[in-house]
Amino acid sequence: MRKGEIGPQDVLKAMAEYDELGRDRFLSKYGYMPSTGYLLIHEDRTYDSKAIAGVAHKFSQGRALRPDELSGGRSHAARWLARQGFLIRATRSPDWTRDEIILACDLAMANGWKRLEFDDPRVIELSALLQAMPIHPVEQRNELFRNPNGVARKTVDITCRHPDYPGKPTNGNALDSEVLMDFLAHPAEMAAVAQLIRRGLTTGTFQDTPPQVEEDDDDGAPEGRLLVRRHKARERSKSLRKKKIASVLQRGGRLACEACGFDFEEVYGDRGAGYIECHHVVPLHEAGEGRTKLSDLALICANCHRMIHRAAPWPTPDELRASIQRKHANDRRAAEVVARPRRAADEQMPGLVI
Repeated sequence: MRKGEIGPQDVLKAMAEYDELGRDRFLSKYGYMPSTGYLLIHEDRTYDSKAIAGVAHKFSQGRALRPDELSGGRSHAARWLARQGFLIRATRSPDWTRDEIILACDLAMANGWKRLEFDDPRVIELSALLQAMPIHPVEQRNELFRNPNGVARKTVDITCRHPDYPGKPTNGNALDSEVLMDFLAHPAEMAAVAQLIRRGLTTGTFQDTPPQVEEDDDDGAPEGRLLVRRHKARERSKSLRKKKIASVLQRGGRLACEACGFDFEEVYGDRGAGYIECHHVVPLHEAGEGRTKLSDLALICANCHRMIHRAAPWPTPDELRASIQRKHANDRRAAEVVARPRRAADEQMPGLVI
C-alpha cells in the first residue's frame, strides 16, 4: 500500500464517520490524538486532519493507517488532504520571518524603542500589511494570524531586548535580537530596507515575484526574503541579460566570469558559446527600486553567482575575485614550501648533537 493514495470520496467518507461517532469516539477508535498543528475545514466544520487522512485509507486501501504511520504536518497528512482540494488551516501562527520583524522593529524604532498597544493605529496598519505578505501559505494561517494583538506583542519582544531596557526580556524569537542589533548598528540602512518592503507590499510588487529562492538564500541577508526574491528576479530578466551580453561583445570583450575568469565557450565549446549568468551588483536596500542600468550588472559564472548569494554580506564580483586571488596565492606559497629542497640542517633530529 502506498501512503497518500486517497481520493476526495475517501476523505468525505472518513468525515462522515467522524460526524457520526463524534470527535472523541472517532479518535479513540483509531488511536489518534487531537491535532496540534493543522485542522481540516469543511462546510464550516473542523476535523483533525491527521486522523481523517489516516482513516480515509480504510476506504481506498482496505485498512486505516496507524498514527505512527504518518505525520500530521505539511509534508504528510495535511499535504495529502490539500492535494484533494480540501481546506487546511494551521492551529497556531507560523514563526515570524526576518521581513516581518524588520517592519515591527522599524515601528518600534519610530516609537522611541517603546512598546505599542494593540489599538494603536500604527499597529493596526502594520497588522493589515503583514497579512498581505506573500510569505506564509494560506494553510499556515489561522484566524489570529498577525492580528493587532500579535503585532503589539512582537513590539514587546523587540523593545525588551533593547540595551537600555531595565526589565527581563520575553522569550520571543531568536531573530528579534538579531534584527534589533542590525537596526541599532545601521539605523538608516535598516529603515531603508523597511521602507522598500512596505512599498513593495503596498504597490503589490511582491505578489508576482518567484515564490521561493534557492535553499541557500535564507533570511540571513540584510534585505530579508522578499527583497532577495526581488533582487534575484531582476537578475533573471532575460532582456537585461541579453543587453548586458551584447554591450560586452560590442566592446570586443569576452563572456568570462568577472570574478574567476571562467569562460563557458573555452570549456564547453559550441555548447557554452554565448552563455553566462548575470548578477545585479547593488542590493535593493542600497539601490532602491529604480531603473536598472547595464552598469549595475556583472557577468559571472554559476559557481561565483552562488557563492556571492550564499551569505550576507554579499561580496561584489571584485571582492570575490580578490578573495580567489588570495586563496591561489596562499596555495602557491604552500606548494613552494613543500617543494623546496630540504637542507641537511632541516633533516637533523631535534636535540641531536653531532
